[in-house]
Amino acid sequence: GRSNARGRPGKERLEEAGMNSMKKLEELKFDNLVLKELPIDPEKRNFTRQVSGACFSIVDPTPIEEPELVAASNDALAIIHVDPKEIERKDFPAIFCGNEILKGARPAAHCYCGHQFGYFSGQLGDGATMFLGQIVNDDGRHWEIQYKGAGKTPYSRSADGRKVLRSSIREFLCSEAMAGLGIPTTRAPSIVTSRKSKVIRDIFYDGNTKDEQCTVITRLAPTFLRFGSFEIVKPMDPITNREGPSAKRADILEALLTHTIQRYFPKIWKKHEESKEKEDMYLDFYIEVVTRTASLVALWQAVGWCHGVLNTDNMSIIGLTIDYGPYGFMEKTDPDYACNDSDNEGRYSYKNQPAMCKFNCEKLAEALQLLLPLSKSKKALEDIWDKIYEESYYENMGRKLGLNQSNEKSARDLIDSLLETMSETSADFSLTFRTMSEYVRNINKDPEIYHKTFLEGFSKKVLATQDEIKESLKISMPIQQLQMIVMMARQQPALLNRFPQVLGDLKKLQKIKSFQETPEEKRLEAAIESWKEWLVR
Repeated sequence: GRSNARGRPGKERLEEAGMNSMKKLEELKFDNLVLKELPIDPEKRNFTRQVSGACFSIVDPTPIEEPELVAASNDALAIIHVDPKEIERKDFPAIFCGNEILKGARPAAHCYCGHQFGYFSGQLGDGATMFLGQIVNDDGRHWEIQYKGAGKTPYSRSADGRKVLRSSIREFLCSEAMAGLGIPTTRAPSIVTSRKSKVIRDIFYDGNTKDEQCTVITRLAPTFLRFGSFEIVKPMDPITNREGPSAKRADILEALLTHTIQRYFPKIWKKHEESKEKEDMYLDFYIEVVTRTASLVALWQAVGWCHGVLNTDNMSIIGLTIDYGPYGFMEKTDPDYACNDSDNEGRYSYKNQPAMCKFNCEKLAEALQLLLPLSKSKKALEDIWDKIYEESYYENMGRKLGLNQSNEKSARDLIDSLLETMSETSADFSLTFRTMSEYVRNINKDPEIYHKTFLEGFSKKVLATQDEIKESLKISMPIQQLQMIVMMARQQPALLNRFPQVLGDLKKLQKIKSFQETPEEKRLEAAIESWKEWLVR
């Protein structure tokens, strides 16, 4: 059934935008600056290929049959001043799935590259996503709107360019939820699906395929340029022997930098506009990207959110959360939590996210080195990353705890000890903070009685059960295979380097054994004792 994401946030957004400025879809003003200022692929035919010398390829969406609106966000649509009444139009689903194109829009697919799981993969690009256009608000701001799932592009490779209902709903819900949490993110104005247009998907990757509904989600952001956008000029990678489709094209890199800084970092552009020497401007730009990225991942950590696929092609150049794939909100507090089932090594686990974002900033520096010396950008990265991330992280965590001076050593120690206690006792990440707010509100009651009552309730409400813990400790390979590798590693210890997931599985088995040997009652008693110690710090 169709639903609208309404409520107070949307109402406030409408009031902020001003009802008088609300527009019909035909009244939206497009100004596609990115297509005017960056090179476009001269090839008009839509077929899979390497696209050299261009940042965008013009494409047409592939229609779906009898499109139906699944959901729309008034709050997101208000950003581009769309009147909420427009959602009720009969042609709204057709417009928001690509069957009909608004005047002024010009669908295109973006060419970008990426480091995936640490290795340069060459050209990737918008394989299932299309730029629709840039809408100009009454305040002069440009907002890029995209279709995701609207059909094949030159970057689709062997894929079909389609998305399905379940993944689209996940992206819609999380992008709007992240906005509500105050975390910079792309937005999701709508989801449109078709009961007749179908694609085949292997949901659990077990060989059992099924037909699923073709679904198109629209996305909204000032820009969807990403770290990988700048990697199209990367020369041959010595490890993967792949290069960007526009390798060593300093002119394209300069065009990308000029457009990005002028349009999305106007203060930096204004500061250096009159200077003929652009290196300082590029360095200031890079420092700002690093700053925004470090601040963003600190926000993720503070709410226990994992991206799942932190490759350079999934990193926004303006510091937004983009590309909601196998993301997850951590429930049982576990630094090793990895939401992506394909991430057997835990590369993108909760604890590794800050380091992976820093790694991606390093790869961005390498992509810019045709115009910004690596010695300058990498020094800047090393000088500022840890400081910015830590200050942002402790400030966010301190705010959750109501601490005024969250960056003082005593506050940092308190926060660190809290996370350690949450992890040791398998406490639910979000429920811990929600439940502790009750503790603070009622602290003036009889301390001894309330303390005991609170902890008993806390253990039932917040701490994971033994069965829940075991369920979360699934190993990634068959036990017989794991045992065989361990036996071989006794003779050849270096063998484990070829199977990094083995170490993680062994750690999980050790935890399982420990839980099996400890009665549930004793485990909970020990957990309550740990919380007693923390609460009286």
